[in-house]
Amino acid sequence: MSISTRFSVGIHILSLLEINKEGVNTSDFIAKSVNTNPALIRKITGMLKNAGLVNVRPGIAGATLAKELSDITLLDVYHAVNVVSDKELFGIHENPNPACTVGRNIQDTIEPIFSVAELALEKALGVVTIEDVVKGILEKDKTE
Repeated sequence: MSISTRFSVGIHILSLLEINKEGVNTSDFIAKSVNTNPALIRKITGMLKNAGLVNVRPGIAGATLAKELSDITLLDVYHAVNVVSDKELFGIHENPNPACTVGRNIQDTIEPIFSVAELALEKALGVVTIEDVVKGILEKDKTE
């Protein structure tokens, strides 16, 4: 199981809003860039709006960034699109056999390891901004 694609799509949307800031960023336009359907874009854009990352207005086509690129981290996007419930990045199977040494102890043994890994991921995401992503996209585009 992987992290929901809502995360990468959310990053895609925010990056596109910046790169196409002079244009009108409708859900149809964004959907063509992501190569998905506009309904999914509207759903994820709504999540980004609820997190205060984008502005959308009813009846007016197009979305815009609500914050400066340098103020939006990948961790903000990660939380905005509900990638995973809090402290549930790594699921632990339920009801292992208590009559087995491994079954009796596996959950308590691996849970702290998973917590450390989740915190490390969140720390890494917290230092990368959408500005960094946009710079990377534009640099890669120059080399092609």
